[in-house]
Amino acid sequence: MEKLRYFVNGEFKESKTDVWYDLHNPSTGEVTGQAPCCTNDEVLEAIAAAKAAYPSWRNTAARKRSQILYKVRELLIEHMDELTQLVCEENGKTWSEAAGDVGKAQEGTELATQAPSLLMGESLMDASTGFDTVKYREPLGVFAGIVPVNFPAMIPFGWMAPVCIACGNTMVLKAASLTPRTAMRIAELYKEAGVPDGVINIVTCSRNEINTILEHPDVKGITFVGSTPVGLKIYEKAAANGKRCQALTQAKNHALVLEDCALERTVAGVINSAFGCGGQRCMALAVCCVQESIADKFVAELKKQIKSVNCGPAWDKSTRLGPITYEKHYHEVLADIEKGIREGAELVVDGRNPEVPAGYENGYFVGPTVFDKVTPDMTIGDEEVFGPVLCIKRVKDFDEGLALMNANPYANGSVIYTQSGYYARQFARYTDGGQVGINVGIPVPVGFVPFSGHKQSFFGDLHCLGKDAYRFFTESKSVTQHWFDEEEMKAKEVDTWDGLL
Repeated sequence: MEKLRYFVNGEFKESKTDVWYDLHNPSTGEVTGQAPCCTNDEVLEAIAAAKAAYPSWRNTAARKRSQILYKVRELLIEHMDELTQLVCEENGKTWSEAAGDVGKAQEGTELATQAPSLLMGESLMDASTGFDTVKYREPLGVFAGIVPVNFPAMIPFGWMAPVCIACGNTMVLKAASLTPRTAMRIAELYKEAGVPDGVINIVTCSRNEINTILEHPDVKGITFVGSTPVGLKIYEKAAANGKRCQALTQAKNHALVLEDCALERTVAGVINSAFGCGGQRCMALAVCCVQESIADKFVAELKKQIKSVNCGPAWDKSTRLGPITYEKHYHEVLADIEKGIREGAELVVDGRNPEVPAGYENGYFVGPTVFDKVTPDMTIGDEEVFGPVLCIKRVKDFDEGLALMNANPYANGSVIYTQSGYYARQFARYTDGGQVGINVGIPVPVGFVPFSGHKQSFFGDLHCLGKDAYRFFTESKSVTQHWFDEEEMKAKEVDTWDGLL
């Protein structure tokens, strides 16, 4: 049984913990190793290492930090297949999905390589006569990243670490305790690229040790991805301890499907959006509000196209739907399906007990699942399932559909399928969704634009990625300077505002 180690100050160390997390291959159900629940002292060690590394790294020129991240990017490309296999084996994403996970880590790294340009401040000569003001952006110190199970490469090493350290900060990553291998391997690549020891540190631990991170005075900020209840608690505790925080949380993304949509292509997009990554992503399309005039045709086409979505081992390139990532959540998804049935939703595609290749019967597989005629009083259509479950809500027209969508407490993303420019524009303007798709089922912008969830899908002021990320990981400093001429050098009185009015 392989026992993973934690990564502190540039080396892997054996944990002294008595508590271990079993790691599984979700395609087979087999236990593949154990990750430590690091002790409180080990978490403190990681914070101390990050603090010690900060002064030197902060004083490393932005251009030099950028050059190191260029090397990280090269290594991510060089090891693409290896990292993709790791994601498949520990998370359950299909090969193409896992490659995209790693690709998004590369994309976030590319954003980080632009640090010399994006860290530039602003200046104004003669802001007041003879007084010049310059605004700089400076790092803060140690940040902590708290990572979920669903994107082992993209979230820690696309959304969090690259821009954080490009800005001159250091980081302690709390990797997902059930999917830590990819993060640990990428940490090795960071070291190979020349990232100094202590700049990146990785632990796996419980909420007790996370509280240590949230309360520690040397940790200046928290970036979190996970559930809404946990994200809200982390945001509140971070604020209470004087830390900046961004908490990206859960969703129940809706699409509005109008009668003028390109039906077959729309259904293909919905299938990809709803069932891709096993529905285990905060941008999964969980609900379609379908105009009643085409609802029967839409459901019929959906059932037809779903027949080609096969379940199988994640690394098999012919597989279109991989397993749920871990056993406990697998049973939770099944329980949610049962609850939808009890609530009275019409189960038109049943994903329980899907057919899988021989040898994978113990994997955590749930096939594409579709509920029709979901009404507002049913929790299946309003609360996140985080699995391959799609709900159909039938609506009369655009206005009813938009109102129904906006009534949901989450607002990560929202989508409209239509050929009408008018309705597309109205939708983009009035939807609550922070990321809007017009005939785009997963409206996640490229990493140069912030990932901007709204309502209970996000807590904080600055989102991850894009220019927001550079603002989050730095603070501004304004410097006003004035140089005396010979006459002023002799002055013995100074105006109350010292010339600044």
